[in-house]
Amino acid sequence: MPKLKKGTIIPTPEEDAAINRGIASDSDTYELGAADLKHLRRVGRPKSDSPKVQLTVRYDADIVEAFKAGGEGWQTRMNSALRDWLKTHRV
Repeated sequence: MPKLKKGTIIPTPEEDAAINRGIASDSDTYELGAADLKHLRRVGRPKSDSPKVQLTVRYDADIVEAFKAGGEGWQTRMNSALRDWLKTHRV
């Protein structure tokens, strides 16, 4: 059984049966069978052709604040600034 979050309420067997009866009586709802489940696929963000690399770096506070001041997307803008710098500088 998976670990439950604090405050999770587990229905009693009677409540669970009532829930299942309600589901069964709803003509707009159905349960998938084993054959149906085999055809399901995971949804979500597609795999990137050039995935990002997660790392920990330290920047001066004023640099980070300047990028954050532009709002959401500051990490993307910082990445673009570094990419532009690489176009004109040798590492």
